[in-house]
Amino acid sequence: MIKAFVVDDEPLARDELMYLLRRTKLVDVIGEAEGIEEALLFIKELKPSVVFLDIQLAEENGLELAKKMLDFEEVPEIVFATAFDEYALKAFDVNAVDYILKPFDEQRVQQTIEKLEKRLEQSEDHQAAVQDKVSGLDRTGKLAIHTEDRIILLQVENIIFIGSMDGKTFIKSIEREYKVSDPLVVIERKLKNTSIVRVHRSFLVNFDAIKEIQPWFHSTYNLLMKDGSKVPVSRTYVKLLKQMLNI
Repeated sequence: MIKAFVVDDEPLARDELMYLLRRTKLVDVIGEAEGIEEALLFIKELKPSVVFLDIQLAEENGLELAKKMLDFEEVPEIVFATAFDEYALKAFDVNAVDYILKPFDEQRVQQTIEKLEKRLEQSEDHQAAVQDKVSGLDRTGKLAIHTEDRIILLQVENIIFIGSMDGKTFIKSIEREYKVSDPLVVIERKLKNTSIVRVHRSFLVNFDAIKEIQPWFHSTYNLLMKDGSKVPVSRTYVKLLKQMLNI
């Protein structure tokens, strides 16, 4: 079940949304609030999977609550549920999963829940994969990469990081940088159960090549690699990185 928390200063709208969420039979509404301070206290304590958040809250702005939640150790997913569509772009600036408008449509709410289910399942699968890496890394293999008209066998332990930019994948090794034809997700699949882990939607790093972790902004980090390269860690992967490093 998806654990949901609803924040709205209009009791009727709040009740309607909670009713529609429960009708999906996929959601457990574990709490509600009408203001930012009250919501912060409950969300920290209850740790919902998702927060349904109105933007206009009396004299407050729900976007401010969303920004504060980004600093939580366990950041819930955010769905904006509001009567105002002009805030849509700002909503996605704080990584909102979806944006639904009042008056609520049951079918639209169902679509949002289905989207949430897929996103949460992907997050759980990724965490399980990381735990596999933590329990036992295989550092003995080689990665076959297609570059230009050749196939190169690259020792995994010599890889510093792998990145994707403008739809093109590259591998930075101790010796040189390779441009490869495989997309990042395919290479990640090939390197399952090795010391290569994802830290960003565009980067995989060699866990053994991390030299230093440098705080950045909004609770994110940069990784200083042993060759002097810097690789960003996105909020999505901060918790998993800390688990792997026991920090």
